[in-house]
Amino acid sequence: MANVEKVSIALTPELASTVREALSTGEYASVSELMREALREWKQHRVERDRAMEEIGRLWDEGLASGPALDGEEAFNNLRRKFSSGPQSSRT
Repeated sequence: MANVEKVSIALTPELASTVREALSTGEYASVSELMREALREWKQHRVERDRAMEEIGRLWDEGLASGPALDGEEAFNNLRRKFSSGPQSSRT
């Protein structure tokens, strides 16, 4: 790893214990390796969160553009009328 920058961090005792445990089990060869993976996952989580927020915004806009909202009871009554007036299937 030719181009690296050393950074010092402070951890709570619980987090420090978790790091030591991961190292002692051989899951990671070094604290640096563990931290790099944790930061990559954190970065990916932020990307996914941003995408989800964009999708929520898109769906919100789509909902607003679809027309006025119906009252919940009115919507269910419309569905009940629609499905109760259609052909009835017999169950055997």
